Amino acid sequence: MKYLYIICVLLCVYSCREEEPTAKPHTLKAAFANSFIMGVAVNKAQYTSKEIDATNIVLKHFNSITAENSMKWQYISPQQSVFDFADADAFVNFGIENNLKVIGHTLLWHSQLPEWVHAITDSAELRNIMYTHIDSVAGRYKGTIHGWDVVNEAFHNDGSFRDTVFYKYMGQAFIEEAFARAHSVDSSAELYYNDYNMTFEGKRNAVVDMIHNLKNKNIRIDAVGMQGHWNLEHPSLEDIETSIIAYTNAGVDVMITELDISVLPRDENPYEQELPEHIENKLSERYKSLFQLFYKHRNKISRVTVWGVHDGQSWLNNHPTEGRTDYPLLFDRNYEAKNCVYAILNIF
Repeated sequence: MKYLYIICVLLCVYSCREEEPTAKPHTLKAAFANSFIMGVAVNKAQYTSKEIDATNIVLKHFNSITAENSMKWQYISPQQSVFDFADADAFVNFGIENNLKVIGHTLLWHSQLPEWVHAITDSAELRNIMYTHIDSVAGRYKGTIHGWDVVNEAFHNDGSFRDTVFYKYMGQAFIEEAFARAHSVDSSAELYYNDYNMTFEGKRNAVVDMIHNLKNKNIRIDAVGMQGHWNLEHPSLEDIETSIIAYTNAGVDVMITELDISVLPRDENPYEQELPEHIENKLSERYKSLFQLFYKHRNKISRVTVWGVHDGQSWLNNHPTEGRTDYPLLFDRNYEAKNCVYAILNIF
C-alpha cells in the first residue's frame, strides 16, 4: 500500500508537469517586463480616447507614454507670459489614471519653438525666459513626470553645436543650466538628453563629453535617448551596440526613443497602396534583430519607446516630402498588430 501511494504521487507530479503550459507573452510590455519599460508616443486623440482603437493598443501593450507634441514649447506657451496647459494636463492625467510612466518631451528644443523666443537676442533675458519656462512646466507636473527630455538635439552629426538661439546667446553652458534648473524644480524626475543619429561617431563623442562635463560639475543626468529614426539597413547593429556601450561607460542609462523603421527610399513613394510581402518580412526581421540587441543589453537600457501607435499616425508619412506612405511602426492603419509584433514576441 505504501509503494502504491508513492507511485500515485509520482504519477501525479509527472502529469502536472506535462500539463503545465509554456508561458508565452502576448503583449509587448509583458515580454519585456523584467528588462525595460515599453513606451509609445501618443497624440491628443489617443490620450483623450477619441481614437479608442489606438487607445486600447496603448493600454494593452505599453507601460509608458510620451506626448508626441502636446508638451512642446510652441503649444504650451505660444505667446510670451501665456501658458496653455489644457492638452498637457489631459496627457498627464491619462498617464496617471492608467498607471503609465509619463515622459515629459521636451523642455528645451530649437525646433517647434515659438517665434517670440527666437526673437530674443539678450543672453540675460533668454536665460530668464528659459528658467521661467522650466519652472512653469516642470514645476506644474512635479512629482507626476517619470522623466524629462531636458535638452533635445543640441549637436550636429559631426559633434559641433547647433547654432540655435540658446547656443548663440548663452553658449554651451545653456545645457548645464537647463539640467541644473530642471533638477532644482523637480528632484524626483529623471533627466535625459535626447538626439537622433546618436550612432554617428562625432555626435557620440560630443554627447559623451557633455555627460562627463555635467557629472564633473555634479549636475544630474540619468540617461541619453538614442532616437531610433532608422531604416531597414542603417544604422548597423554593430554601430548601435557600440553606442549603447559608449554611453553606458560614460555613466548613464540608455533609452531607445522615437523608434520607427522607414521602409521607403528617401525620395520615392513606391508602396502607396500596400506594403509588399518581401518588404514586410524585412521590416519584421529588422525589428526582431533590434529587440534581440536591446534584450541583450537590458542591463543598460531602461526604456524603449516607439514613435507612434500605428502607421497612419507616423510623421514619416509626410517626411521629407508631403504625401508619402510609410509603414514604420508596429501596428497598421487598421490597428492590427503587424508581423513585426509577433516577430518580437517570438524572441521568447
